Amino acid sequence: MKSELIVDVQPKEVSIALLEDGRLVSLQKESRNLAYAVGDIYVAKVKKLMPGLNAAFVNVGYEKDAFLHYLDLGPHFSTYSEFLKQLLDGKDDKKNAGKVPDISRMKLLPDIDKHGTVTDLLASGDELMVQIVKEPISSKGPRLTTEIAFTGRYMVLIPFSDKISISQKIKTTGEKLRLRHLVESIRPKNFGVIIRTSAEGKSVAELNHELQTLLKCWHDAVAKVRTAPVPSLIFEEESRIVGVLRDIFSPNFEDIHVNDPEVMAQIKKYVSLIAPEKSDIVKLYTKDEPIFDHFSITRQIKSSFGKTVSFKSGAYIIIEHTEALHVIDVNSGNRAKAGTDQETNALDVNLRAADEIARQLRLRDMGGIIVVDFIDMNKAEHRQALYEHMREIMATDRARHNILPLSKFGLMQITRQRVRPALDIVTTEACPSCFGKGEIQPSLLFTDTLKEKLTYLLKELNVSDFIVYVHPFVDAYLKKGLISMYRRWKMELGGKFKIMADESLAYLQYRVLDKNRNEIDLKEEKDLDKTSSVKTKTKAKNRVSEK
Repeated sequence: MKSELIVDVQPKEVSIALLEDGRLVSLQKESRNLAYAVGDIYVAKVKKLMPGLNAAFVNVGYEKDAFLHYLDLGPHFSTYSEFLKQLLDGKDDKKNAGKVPDISRMKLLPDIDKHGTVTDLLASGDELMVQIVKEPISSKGPRLTTEIAFTGRYMVLIPFSDKISISQKIKTTGEKLRLRHLVESIRPKNFGVIIRTSAEGKSVAELNHELQTLLKCWHDAVAKVRTAPVPSLIFEEESRIVGVLRDIFSPNFEDIHVNDPEVMAQIKKYVSLIAPEKSDIVKLYTKDEPIFDHFSITRQIKSSFGKTVSFKSGAYIIIEHTEALHVIDVNSGNRAKAGTDQETNALDVNLRAADEIARQLRLRDMGGIIVVDFIDMNKAEHRQALYEHMREIMATDRARHNILPLSKFGLMQITRQRVRPALDIVTTEACPSCFGKGEIQPSLLFTDTLKEKLTYLLKELNVSDFIVYVHPFVDAYLKKGLISMYRRWKMELGGKFKIMADESLAYLQYRVLDKNRNEIDLKEEKDLDKTSSVKTKTKAKNRVSEK
């Protein structure tokens, strides 16, 4: 199976697509200025306690107070609290501002009571060092924990703990013992470590290098607690793109294509650190055609993210999103006309639907409760076969999930870890000419408008080297014939501009990028329309005077 990673860097967001044999299986979009992301650490203040929820609302600077449950305080909260007290006691001491308590010299205190209450440990106005475990979703603020963790490629570092855990995906007993002894010999006292699957087979030098990097992150974050105002960010996950790559990178990747030199350098540096032999797979995409169009990703997004998703032999699923859950309905469609008996046909459609549903869960990053209404099957062995098949194909899903057997109503219930909002891409296109009003200017005049924009860029803004992206239909119209309209414009206006097709644009929509791939903001449409109308009136007056 050929695995490729395609990274589309835009001014406001970065899209990362994972292809397996050319088929889109995962899509992640990250804002380039994302705040309150998973893994970020803040110094914050308890705003109010909620004994009924056994939780506290904490001010981290977000418009909604963040939520901190008693169980998210972590078992080592007593040690954490003592350390934080020592740290904050020296906050006003300018002589020792750079010095922080050394937790390796502290004595670990007993774990807190699992059945305790938040009022026993926290009070309104307390300062805390908290980490985001769930980003703001809908009307809810972030969810927090005081069990701080620093995630690397090979391990996770957990202060105030003495436990070493090993990924269950490492099956060999000998390798588990080797890793445990290695980490035990290099880790400082009072720091717990979770050994990740990717650590399998790695040398002590590689593991120690990453451990020291994570320890530096801890010391840097703690040092900021004394000087930072409350609330404020004291540790930010590394580049969001590299952070995503860290979680999904696989040695099986054959190519990583990136359309931005700076981001390409970041990714290449990261890949060189974790897999030096794979550094050559990171390649800079330099063509003018949008990178997602070149790899047929835009087309797959349009066909995969709608409300209705078709799959094999005319069958399809309908996906509905609500605040509390996601509902998926399976329909046989034209497949119902097949010559096989009803029971066999239902089983076959359900099995194929399960494959597509597992893909959709990963693709859209759907979390929370998912209810799937499969086609009814009478035989118990068929229902069991479908349940086992779903468990098998979901085994590769990195998000924690739980699947229940089909109920007597033919419903399958799935819970899936929800850390970020589900990726909901609207595939229906809003009319860029009328914006839903139902009336548009004559489409025949779009070429005149486009030429006015080009003239404005070249003559008024003095921009000569740029690319205008238009809908593929418009691009084909402008370039048809031996002496096309596009060629005539090039001869008449001069400049180095290009017109290219972009499948992500709606009909009669366009966008302009300069030579550095920065979007050019043109004047408001109203101003240009006024200019156009003035020109039209002038031409009309000239015709009257000539007559």
